[in-house]
Formats: sequence, structure tokens, C-alpha cells
Amino acid sequence: MTKIVDLRSDTVTQPTDEMKKAMFDAPVGDDVIDIDPSVRKLEDYAAQLFGFERGLFCPSGTMTNQIALMLHTRPGDEIICDALSHIYWYEGGGPAANAGASLRLLPGDQGRISASQIEAAINPKNEHAARTALVSLENTCNKAGGSFYNLDAIKEIRRITSKHHLPLHLDGARIFNALVASRQSTLNYHGLFDSMSICLSKGLGCPVGSLLLLNEKDYFTARRIRKRLGGGMRQSGFLAAAGFYALHHHVDRLAEDHRRAKALAAVLEDCDWVDRVVEPSTNILVFYPKIKEETVISALERKGIRLLSMGGGALRLVTHLHITDEDIEYCRNSFFEEIK
Repeated sequence: MTKIVDLRSDTVTQPTDEMKKAMFDAPVGDDVIDIDPSVRKLEDYAAQLFGFERGLFCPSGTMTNQIALMLHTRPGDEIICDALSHIYWYEGGGPAANAGASLRLLPGDQGRISASQIEAAINPKNEHAARTALVSLENTCNKAGGSFYNLDAIKEIRRITSKHHLPLHLDGARIFNALVASRQSTLNYHGLFDSMSICLSKGLGCPVGSLLLLNEKDYFTARRIRKRLGGGMRQSGFLAAAGFYALHHHVDRLAEDHRRAKALAAVLEDCDWVDRVVEPSTNILVFYPKIKEETVISALERKGIRLLSMGGGALRLVTHLHITDEDIEYCRNSFFEEIK
């Protein structure tokens, strides 16, 4: 039987036995009619971690982002974000379809835009221009290979958005990867954002779920938007319990994923069929082969190694909960044996 090393994404993880036990033991209610106690426990805990007043449990990171965009804007408004942002590339045109908003795409540094870029992109207040209504950051940036923001840069962006009375949203799908890599605490993020999305089903290893963190004044509106999008879930405490477990047991271990991504990068640097490797900042490794992407994908698939194309000649590997040092060594041998 061929060994499988699935490096397509950190979303392919399966719940651990301990996580499954936490899920099966969870007390549940009806989170649409009134409250599910395990959902509320997760929402309150995550909100407290990052200095928010409320949390809202949703099925996906796309939904939490879309709720935030709809919360902060109205049709015809404009949202400032980096040109590599997930809300532009991977959310099905949601900003236009759901919020009726357009995106001002800025060419940042590996998915990171600066305070000066943002200030220059804010539209004048007249009838000819769209109303600049929101700034959205992504940390870490998926399409940029897991790059993350320096805390001082975020603080400077916050200073600019506050000066111009603009809300600031964080697509924090992999925020814990950023925190672990930068050796920062959730406490450092208190007061920096008006809303924040957190994915539980990526590096944290949960089967389903994301959280939108926000403040009390926005909670009811956000909950109404979630209902409109079909995001209300009944006995969702079974899923929320996985998230609560992950936040207590799967955060610090993300450093292992980062170490293994760097080890893979070092292997690829020595492969003569690789043109360029983007040094991984966290757990996402992007590289550019000299040969066709399809050739690389099919050759490695024969060895059970799975990866994804990012387009434009780029391939992506993502380390996660189930990738071991033995898997890295297996990849090392396969990279040299299977591809010429």
C-alpha cells in the first residue's frame, strides 16, 4: 500500500482521539433557538483571548469574513485590502455578491500592505468616488506563502484607520501560526481590530468551524447576517467542543509545523528541477519548478505525496498536525528519486 503524505492543505486534518472524546462528551442545546452551552463557552473564551466582547461560531472562515464585510459596509462602498487577499481570490466573489462592495487591491509586500499605502488609497469624500468603508488584513497570508505582519506595522495601520474613522478587520484564518512564529501573545492584539475571524479547521485540527470576534454593539447584527446566510447551526456544540479543545492543546505545537516546512524548503533548494523556493514564514511552502506543474504533481502523486497548484507556475505544500519527521524524510527521498 502506497504511503500517503497529504500536503495539500492544513484543512485535511482529522480530529485526534482526544478531540473526539471532547466532542462526544460536550453538552449541547439549540444554538438557533436560544443557546448551545458548548458554543457559548467557545465563543466567550476566544473573544476573551483577543480582547473582544463577543464571539460568533460559524461553519467556515469564508462566512466569518463575509459577515464582517456585510457588517462594516453598505452597497457601493469600497474595501481596501492586499491584492493577494483571501477575500478576493477564494471567496467566490462574496464582497460583491453579499456586501455589494468593491475591493481596492493594493500591491503589498508578500500579502502585507502598509499604513502609508492604505492612507493613500482612501477615497476623497465626494459623489464621484466610492466610500472607503473598511480595511481588511490577512494574517497569515495564504497566497503569499504564510507571511505574517509585524506587530508594529499593525499598530501603525490601526493608527491610520482610527484617524480616518475606518473599521479594521482581520482575516485571521491562521492567526495562531502568526502568533507562534512571531512569539507574540493574543494579548498583543487587544484593541487593534474591530472584528477578527479565526479558523479552527486549519492548523488547529478541528473538523469544522470558524469564529468571528466582535464587540457587543455589532453582535446582534452579525448574528442576523449569519442567519440570513444560513449559518445558524442547531446542536453545534459538538463542533464547538473540538474548537475549545484545540485552543487549549493544539496552539503551541504549530511551531513543529513551521520547523517541518523549513525542512521541506531546504530539501527543495537542493533539487535541480526547482527554480525558486519562497522561504516559508510559517507552515505554508510555495515553490516554482522548472518543469510543468502537472508533471511534478503527477510524479509525486505516484508516491502518495499530495500538493496543490497555486497558479502562475507556483506549487504549494502545507505542513500540519499529521505530518511527521518521517514524512519529511520520505518526501526528501521522493523529490530526488521521482522527478528528474
